[in-house]
Amino acid sequence: MSQFINAKETLVTDAVDGILQTSGGALTRLDGYPHIKVVCRADWDKSRVALISGGGSGHEPAHAGFVGAGMLTAAVCGEVFASPSVDAVLAGILAVTGSAGCLLIVKNYTGDRLNFGLAAERARAFGLKVAMVVVDDDIALPHLPQPRGVAGTLFVHKIAGNLAEQGADLDTVKAAAERTIMGMASIGMSLDTCTVPGSLKEDRIPIGKAELGLGIHGEAGVEQVAFQNAKMAMDVVLDKLSSEIGDGPHVAILNNLGATTPLEMAVLAFELANSDKAAQIKHVIGPAALMTSLDMHGFSVSVLPVDESNAAHLAAAVSLAAWPGMNDITPIKTQPLPDGLSPIQPIPSVNAKTADVISQCCDLLVAVESDLNTLDAKSGDGDTGSTLATAARALKGALDRMPLADHTQLFRAVSTELSQTMGGSSGVILAIFFGATGDACANGKPTSKALMAGLDRISQVGGAQIGDRTMIDALDPALRALGDGVEAAALAARAGANKTANMGRAKAGRAAYVPEANLIGHNDPGAEAVALLFEGLAKVM
Repeated sequence: MSQFINAKETLVTDAVDGILQTSGGALTRLDGYPHIKVVCRADWDKSRVALISGGGSGHEPAHAGFVGAGMLTAAVCGEVFASPSVDAVLAGILAVTGSAGCLLIVKNYTGDRLNFGLAAERARAFGLKVAMVVVDDDIALPHLPQPRGVAGTLFVHKIAGNLAEQGADLDTVKAAAERTIMGMASIGMSLDTCTVPGSLKEDRIPIGKAELGLGIHGEAGVEQVAFQNAKMAMDVVLDKLSSEIGDGPHVAILNNLGATTPLEMAVLAFELANSDKAAQIKHVIGPAALMTSLDMHGFSVSVLPVDESNAAHLAAAVSLAAWPGMNDITPIKTQPLPDGLSPIQPIPSVNAKTADVISQCCDLLVAVESDLNTLDAKSGDGDTGSTLATAARALKGALDRMPLADHTQLFRAVSTELSQTMGGSSGVILAIFFGATGDACANGKPTSKALMAGLDRISQVGGAQIGDRTMIDALDPALRALGDGVEAAALAARAGANKTANMGRAKAGRAAYVPEANLIGHNDPGAEAVALLFEGLAKVM
């Protein structure tokens, strides 16, 4: 798998320097490359307790992304998924620790515990006050003697960091960190493993499965479960956390493990906010990438009870781009549509034949959703089938409130429905088409001529003509042949759609931005949809 890196050997140093150079001068580093990679606050004066964390790289923005006022004083970076050396940790301690001392926040992995622990012993030999806490929030493997430290580490960074920023002494900061560690729990789920630079990807999670409880270094989880959707995924994760969620309000970290899109994370946030199993979760941090695992397509949830001793620390604002802040989970707020946008509801009427034809057309478009998406992927973003299927489902669901016995009003009602339910340029074009057809019918034109008037209108507005490789290449000949019957229209539509495969570069629509070589041999998806629709009509009429 290709990755945006220069070389495996310089990956971490390049990344650290990239973070530094885009920090606006807020960060600095120790001059110890390549073996010592320590990111520090540029404004640090050693007057307060220092907080140091770190570990292997690949979890960005953790840990360097959380270096700043109110959180970490320094982050010690190892190579990808590898603990930093004792000398690197010691260098970080010596660089930022003053008379107030420092707290090491260590995730519970053997390498981190050993290297940070030995560095602490050596620092104490220099006369420095050094304390250490070990984070072990992962509940995926309940019988593990030493549970792993994962995204819950961010709770510790924030609570201890705010206390230290306020001037609390080392004992107070350490005690707060230990209380946080005792109260929190985390677990994750992923649809795929991560890709370690320079190594072959382990494809152990088959399609249709999700792995529960895998580690942030790609370690195998506790089990693989059948994957259905976001609701199921969040339900399984919350079920595992349920025994850790007690009475009273809790805060959750909704963490992106690396490659989950913001859109998916928003859906997961919706499921978290609305789950019966999350009734005690009143606040959320995220959704955001906080403790990632390179490009892992997954998420994790960490929970912590909220009380007077930690709520203010978690809520305190920090000027760190990587920290999303803590927000309350609140009901969805809505407000009325502006005047003029509330749709005029048509007067329903009954026509069984018309309803049946529309219903079968809708079913046909839903049935070819996947095929049209595959075809559209050759010339666009692969969503033509989904766009049409979404509109078809909505239109079929609205049939009982449609003026089915009045075709003039029906065309207008279909236009309104599509403008509300069908996204993209296709939705606008078809809404214009049916609206103009309805207007033409109202002016006394027969249906066949009214449909041509609708076609003329979308050509005017959209700018597409016959030969431009759009749906018009099938729709125009179909409508012109409609006077000879639906079968003739279907044949004309099919011939028009097939011609688009060899038209070369598109002159309109999204395909106009696609190289000609990608289009040759593939029908335009909009034209194909028109042909399939008329072919379906020919079978039922």
